[in-house]
Amino acid sequence: MAKTTYSFFPGCSLKASGHENTLSLLKFCEMVDIELQELDDWNCCGSSSAHSVDHEVARDLPWRNISLVPEGQPLLIACPSCMIRFKQSHLKLKNDLDLQKKYEKDWGRPFDPDLEIIHFFELFKRIRLRDYIEEPTKQLKGIKVAPYYGCMLSMPPDLRHEPSYYGLMEDALSRLGAQIVSYGYETQCCGTYLSVAKPELSQKVVTQIISRARDAGAECMVTACAMCHLNLEIRCSMKKPIPTFHFSEMLSMALGAEKQKKWFPKHIVNPIPLLKERKLFKSRSNGLGELKSIFTRKDVKK
Repeated sequence: MAKTTYSFFPGCSLKASGHENTLSLLKFCEMVDIELQELDDWNCCGSSSAHSVDHEVARDLPWRNISLVPEGQPLLIACPSCMIRFKQSHLKLKNDLDLQKKYEKDWGRPFDPDLEIIHFFELFKRIRLRDYIEEPTKQLKGIKVAPYYGCMLSMPPDLRHEPSYYGLMEDALSRLGAQIVSYGYETQCCGTYLSVAKPELSQKVVTQIISRARDAGAECMVTACAMCHLNLEIRCSMKKPIPTFHFSEMLSMALGAEKQKKWFPKHIVNPIPLLKERKLFKSRSNGLGELKSIFTRKDVKK
């Protein structure tokens, strides 16, 4: 099949703490004939704090990134928080001619009102997995997953007409053979940005989320957000927490990706025992020893 090309904004979290999210996302897209071209010289979109510190900086950060998108290419974003920041900025420009003039003056190119900015979930909805998997229902058979969306996919009032993606992971993972566990905390905020300022509060919330999922029968969590993924792993106080996966990791495994050894060393809670039990772990022998040594370190939860 011919490849479809998208511009790709990874953002700070997917480029640093959530790098395994990026690796598995790139692998999945490669396997479904999608080419992602990372924006050249992109910058932080300011989603975490810029808007509460300096309104002009908060405006200019996403504007500059938007100006870097090649003409005619849609822009793919995987981080829900970044996606909201981009969408809001683009909508504000689209509705204000004076701001468009300032944008053109500052960044040296005309504003594109038709630029398509989409979340990874929207991209996934456009893919026919049956074109790439012969027996979809057998790929993740047996594993019991608790999808976790967090709160960042909830649209603010000015984006109220954007599509809702709640339920997408349940539908996708169940079609791939996974057993979906309902536990009532799928959209509960994990306290992401409070994790530094008030870690004890974030710890309480995260522990409650994961313990509810485990008590309901889940063997693992699956997240839609790299920041949520990080928080679920570092702030859980349970002695034996269940592992947490990025949605892109589960999809890549379902398609038979074999480069998992590049993803899992970034996890704090070792997912390999569960994956081996469910016959989902694939790695060349020279990578297995490396992974075992990583997850026997004292600073990594087993």
